[in-house]
Amino acid sequence: MALVFAPGVKSLSDGLTDQYLGVTNVQNDGSQANHLFAVELDTVQNIEFRDINANHVGIDINGLSSVQSHEAGYYDDGNGGGFRNVSLISRDALQVWVDYDRVTTRIDVTMAPLGMARPSRPLVSAIRNLSTVLTEPSYIGFSSSTGPVNSRHYVLGWSLGIDRPAPAIDAAKLPKLPQLGPKPRSRVLEITLPIASAVVVLVAGAALVLLVRRRLRYTEVREDWEVEFGPHRFAYKDLFHATNGFKEKHLLGAGGFGMVYKGVLQASGVEIAVKKVSHGSKQGMKEFIAEIVSIGRIKHRNLVQLLGYCRRKDELILVYDYMPNRSLDKYLYGQGDGDGLTLDWAQRLQVIKGVACGLHYLHERWEKVVIHRDVKTSNVLLDKEMNGRLGDFGLAKLYEHGTNPQTTRVVGTTGYLAPELISMIARK
Repeated sequence: MALVFAPGVKSLSDGLTDQYLGVTNVQNDGSQANHLFAVELDTVQNIEFRDINANHVGIDINGLSSVQSHEAGYYDDGNGGGFRNVSLISRDALQVWVDYDRVTTRIDVTMAPLGMARPSRPLVSAIRNLSTVLTEPSYIGFSSSTGPVNSRHYVLGWSLGIDRPAPAIDAAKLPKLPQLGPKPRSRVLEITLPIASAVVVLVAGAALVLLVRRRLRYTEVREDWEVEFGPHRFAYKDLFHATNGFKEKHLLGAGGFGMVYKGVLQASGVEIAVKKVSHGSKQGMKEFIAEIVSIGRIKHRNLVQLLGYCRRKDELILVYDYMPNRSLDKYLYGQGDGDGLTLDWAQRLQVIKGVACGLHYLHERWEKVVIHRDVKTSNVLLDKEMNGRLGDFGLAKLYEHGTNPQTTRVVGTTGYLAPELISMIARK
């Protein structure tokens, strides 16, 4: 790097890189037409310029072959004026003073570490009348270039005085040298970084566990038979939210095959009844499949419509139309929700006719014969118009039309079977 006095920017436009520092070139180096004065801080030895070494300070006139040069350093007044070397690439900040006395035409260059008082003895001096070298106007600045060997030079501050001493530079206000390479880790980071990393790992692990548990919570099961017989399949998450997590306050009742909950689908606002087939039922899966196969494709005004289903791990779930007036037994046995509400004879006849129509459709009108095998008052649901609808097909069986169904054992609910049927089967 060099402090340069030159006629203008155009005079440096032909300067080359590498050893020419962007100041001169092969053709004009040393030419008096350059009107150039420079003080170089050179970190590369170039034989063509007769450099003394790769760490020197030189005074240059019109070219880079120094008229005077000296190894970088200073004369220490505190050590009897002895010379001390400094390295121009040590990253230690240095001070450099360049003085010119136009009376004596003496050029002095003095150097010292930053913060040290100016040594009384200059590092290098030369006698040269700069008025014969420089022209008016002349410009002052710094010039440098890159080459095969790289080094970094930083100008942290500078000042200039003409016919008077240059203003002093406050070292406390100078910027710090840029950091090279990775910054040294502080003790705080050495302590907090491992802790923070561990916390991040724990949080990430906990989030992963929660995510997996959430996925497992809503994981469903699918099998081949669902393609053929499956009606609309509900996501477990939708049913979970519809029943507010299958809370007890939404429980409508409990039967032999499971619990029934009231729910509201969040997306549509439709009220539904959700039946969870009992975990402890030995025939749970069989009954579950029977109900899907039986009524999954049946639609009749006197049958409780199966809207869909869901399977999750060992949970078997059916979704029906919600019957706001609950089941028939609540009215016949004084368990209604209407403060002792009972059915008059017209309503009773309407319910009986509705159930009969539903059974007739199952036995005669549908593509197969469906035998319900568990007709009872608790399986007769009442819609908002008090129409009877037959539900709970957990014991249903399917037969082809024209076949003779053979029964080998009694199913259903005790008290709802004809005694002669039981005795007939018993005799077999």
